[in-house]
Amino acid sequence: MGVVDWILSKPFVLAFAFLTAVACVRSQCTYWLGRAVRAGVVRTAWAERMTSRGAERARDKLERWGWPVIPVSFLTVGFQTAVNLSAGLIGWHWWRYTLAAAPGWLMWGSVYATGGLAVFGAIASAAQESPMLAAAIIQSIVVIIVSAVAWTRYRASRRAQSGGHEDQVHRAVQAA
Repeated sequence: MGVVDWILSKPFVLAFAFLTAVACVRSQCTYWLGRAVRAGVVRTAWAERMTSRGAERARDKLERWGWPVIPVSFLTVGFQTAVNLSAGLIGWHWWRYTLAAAPGWLMWGSVYATGGLAVFGAIASAAQESPMLAAAIIQSIVVIIVSAVAWTRYRASRRAQSGGHEDQVHRAVQAA
């Protein structure tokens, strides 16, 4: 019995509590790693990773949008790590970060206790039965994500090229 099966075999309340605790510990460790880097404790290859494009983007989002980015990041894959790390890198106070992260822990625990692990388990089962089917599922997910990101960037570049003209037209139509 693997970890996923073990978690799925538990009552919802226990699975939710366990997964919420996992999210809490993971995010706190990532935050404190960011604080350590900020303090200059780590001067290795990790420092280069902390200044990667993803970390820079997360830091920019945190500074621009503030604390709501932290709990929302728990609904993403990968970006949440960059956000938690960035909170430590930019020196957010621990209590402020923890208060912002707590709703994210609860969301992450609920998503994975209700269906997220089942999806992961289904992909793992498919991989055992047919590696090609699992690869097709994963490839489809990647294509969807890449398409969504490309579409978002395309729309942003169109907005930037038009100098916000589309936003002005949209506001004028709404006001009418």
